[in-house]
Formats: sequence, structure tokens, C-alpha cells
Amino acid sequence: MIAFNMSSYNPGPFVLVGIPGLEQFHVWIGIPFCVIYIVAVMGNCVLLYLITVERSLHEPMFFFLSMLAMTDLILSTAGVPKTLSIFWTGAREITFPGCLTQMFFLHYSFVLDSAILMAMAFDRYVAICSPLRYATILTPKTIIKIVVGISFRSFCIILPDVFLLTRLPFCRTRIIPHTYCEHIGVARLACADISINIWYGFCVPIMTVISDVVLIAISYTLILCAVFRLPSRDARQKALGTCGSHVCVILMFYTPAFFSILAHRFGHNVSLTFHIMFANLYIVIPPAMNPIVYGVKTKQIRDKVLSPLRQELVHGAPGKEEFQEPKIIPKRIIRKNRRDGDDLVVSEAAEGRDKPRFPAGSWNTPVPRADIGKDELM
Repeated sequence: MIAFNMSSYNPGPFVLVGIPGLEQFHVWIGIPFCVIYIVAVMGNCVLLYLITVERSLHEPMFFFLSMLAMTDLILSTAGVPKTLSIFWTGAREITFPGCLTQMFFLHYSFVLDSAILMAMAFDRYVAICSPLRYATILTPKTIIKIVVGISFRSFCIILPDVFLLTRLPFCRTRIIPHTYCEHIGVARLACADISINIWYGFCVPIMTVISDVVLIAISYTLILCAVFRLPSRDARQKALGTCGSHVCVILMFYTPAFFSILAHRFGHNVSLTFHIMFANLYIVIPPAMNPIVYGVKTKQIRDKVLSPLRQELVHGAPGKEEFQEPKIIPKRIIRKNRRDGDDLVVSEAAEGRDKPRFPAGSWNTPVPRADIGKDELM
């Protein structure tokens, strides 16, 4: 009995299959995964850099956006590198502590992302429905309380999953038909009753996320009611444009996530290959698309990204010499002296300042301009 308990707390390494049924295409499937991951890392790092260095972006909305970018980096980095190692190098083994760590950060970042989207919806509600009270409601102290609250809530929701798995004995196969470790997928490998894991792993996170979705829906319903009461059409378009980026991000985040959660519980007729492919979407697509959507839809970020390009187009690339206007060489106009036929040479630049030059033997007095006809100009 003691040996059984020890083996349950110290199981051997698990084996991640990848995408079942598509093993021969793993090398090619890894290419778009790698490209999307690079886009996610670069996009979120650029977003964090702009929000950090630009003082005009030090506002509550962009603070929540920077927190969303950091959480997206955690979400994608917790899953994609291991997935690429499975696809390209065949490194399928993962230790039990490593599996628990990956599972915790994947689920924690997902629940935290949902809470951040709820906080951003509240920020937009206050900005549009109570603009005069925005600075007094969302003070720095209030923002810190919101951040600590949603972070602690997400931690308390996901931490029990770790302890629910460590109590299980794993005396059967340790092959996980997935690209990463998740709570229910690992629990199903145990040779014990996992009803607590199933109900807690399904009910608590799903109810938490559903409560976030309900609050987000209420916020945007009130926002739309306030927007359509605005007298100015330009003000309505601006408000809808600001909220449009948030709605796009919300749909991209929740659609694959809800499908993956519900397929685990009720999708017995769903193909395992399709389920695993779809489950990978919510750890690669939202982190890559969020900075793109906010960069295109948010005017402040779009201007900060495009302003260096505009300056380079106008002033040229940095390091090159500035364009210098060519020096204008004065033209020489040759005129005929009306009285003796000699040539009169006058410089346009010197005309009116210097005395015109006459060839030798000509009159010493300049010929008046009125005495020169147009037909006599050469």
C-alpha cells in the first residue's frame, strides 16, 4: 500500500502523442505553428514596449492591454515550444512535475485572460457611459485592486487542479493523446475514481468564465445603449470603433476555448483529431491576433507604430545626408546696345545690385530697359 501511494505521487514520465492520426504531417503542421508563435511573441513585445515608453499610452485601458499581452505570452509560451519539439524533434516525453507546471500555466493564463477581458469591458463602460467620472472611478489605486483581485481569483481557481491530480494513482498507460497537458486529459489516465476531477475541472472554470462572459455582455449592452443615444454621428462611429476591437478579441478568445471545454465533457462523437486541432487554436490564435487587432483598431497605437515609417518616407532613412537644394547658377543675358550694336552682358542675380558689364569700346552709360525691344533680345 505504501509502495502504491509512493508510485501515485511519483509517477514516471508521460508521453505526448501530438495530433493523433496526423503523425506523418507533424513536420509540416509545425511550420504554421512556429510562424504564428513568432508573430505572437513579436507583436506582444512591441505592444508592451510602446505602452511602456509612450507617456500618452499610460492610461487604464492600455494598462489592461499590457496585462493582456503579458498573459498571452505566458499562454502561448507554455504550450507552443513543447508542441514544436514534438513535431520536429520527436521529444514526446514530459515529466510529471513538468506536466503539472504546463497544465497550471495554461489554465491559469486562460482564466486570467477571461478576467482581463472583463476588466477591459468595465473600463470601456465607464469611459463611454460616464466619461466625466472616468478619472475619479478608475484611479491608480482602483486599477491595482482590480489587477490583484483577478490575478488572485485565477490562482485560487486553478491551484486545486494540481492537488486533484497529485492524489491520483497512474498505474496504466501514460500516453496522452494531445500536444500539451491538460487537467481532464491527464486525469483520465488514472486508475481511480476521477469524478471529483471531472466535476471540479468542468464546473468551476466554466462557471467562472461564463460569469465573465455575462458581465462582458451586460457591459456592452449598456455601452451600445449609450452610444446610440449620442447626438453626433462621428461620436457614435468613434465609440463603436473603439469597442469593435474588444469585441473581435472576445470572439476570437472564447469561441475555440468553449468548444474545447464542451467537447471534453459532451463531445463523444467529435473526432479526436479535430478536437486536438481545435484545442490548439486558443493557445496560438488569440495571442497572435490580439496585438494585430488592437494595433489596427486603436488609433493611439496605430499612430505610434506608423509615425516612424512616415518620418522615414518624408525625411529619408536615418544616417543619410539630408537633401540639399542645388545651387542656382545665375543666367547670363546678352543684349545688344541699341546705338552701336555692341553686346550688353547682364547677370540676373546681379541685376539691380551690381553695375552691368560692358565690352570694351561700348558706352559707359547703361542703356535704359525701356529702350530695348523684345525683338532685340538674343
